[in-house]
Amino acid sequence: MEAVGPSANEQISTTRKTVTEATNFAHLSPRLSVSDASPDRNLALELVRATEAAAIASSPWVGFGDKNAADGAAVDAMRSLLSTVSFNGVVVIGEGEKDEAPMLFNGERVGDGNGAECDVAVDPIDGTRLAALGINNALSVLAVADRGSMFDPSAVFYMEKLVTGPEAAELVDLRLPVKQNLHLIAKAKGKKINQITVCILDRPRHAGLVDEIRAAGARTKFIMDGDVAGAIAATRENTGVDVLMGIGGTPEGIVTACAIKSLGGIIQGRLWPTDDDEKQKAIDAGHDLDRVLTTNDLVTSDNCYFAATGITDGDLLRGVRYKNGRIHTQSIVMRSKSGTIRFVEGEHQSDKWEAYTR
Repeated sequence: MEAVGPSANEQISTTRKTVTEATNFAHLSPRLSVSDASPDRNLALELVRATEAAAIASSPWVGFGDKNAADGAAVDAMRSLLSTVSFNGVVVIGEGEKDEAPMLFNGERVGDGNGAECDVAVDPIDGTRLAALGINNALSVLAVADRGSMFDPSAVFYMEKLVTGPEAAELVDLRLPVKQNLHLIAKAKGKKINQITVCILDRPRHAGLVDEIRAAGARTKFIMDGDVAGAIAATRENTGVDVLMGIGGTPEGIVTACAIKSLGGIIQGRLWPTDDDEKQKAIDAGHDLDRVLTTNDLVTSDNCYFAATGITDGDLLRGVRYKNGRIHTQSIVMRSKSGTIRFVEGEHQSDKWEAYTR
């Protein structure tokens, strides 16, 4: 008796079942699937609206020499947009005492009060002087993480930093000599030492470090301000920067850590008190000043978000542009839980933003 194979309908049914099983979203990694956990992945694109608003609001002040006016406009715009975002945030890194800001200060509640409890780090302009002078690399920056997961930077304002990309992340150590770290980075990246570029803030305190870098055979790239942009550039390919070194703000280090959670690479930091009073304040707060803080020390959560929009052109993002009644922005937004990095090109009708024009 001749064997009878499956009918055509049975074959189609089997094929459909196989295709359905192969594309069933239940097979996605839990990290990528949508869940009820908060904050959820939609938050990332909500946050970039706030950095876009801050960048647009500050852009009319670019090059006019008034950094306080530029920063004030950015703060007002960012806070306005954050009030519409569905989360319950507390500003743990804000404008702070150094800016005497009436809004986005440490401890302020932001968001619409619903949803997840979050730590929020804001820098409406990372590089206010850059924006005021029309110099490259001014950004609007915002980072969010689970509540209680961001390092408290209040005891010591500055930290010694080392930031580099994933190739050398497991090799470098802030406690090693500068020359040794640079040679480790060069080897990991398959470069000659004279092809390694170190991004560093242009400050008198870095004179000795600059001598060590050049004695090791590497080159330097000075930035006036804005070491968040410099740190991120150190983790990205084709930016012309291989590593960031030197002493910069502790708050900026924590914001950078949120980005590195998505980018890969590493930030290492060591608190750097500026005087005996600040040193004692840190000790009283329980800090070990010899301890090297890593990415996970600065932000303990793996559920954090980072958004930045260019104000002036830079190594990372293009600045705000105006053309034919439109405002053009470029942003980067990241979510650490999925490791997703998106570049967002924004086009905005300028007459809708009249409240933020000069």
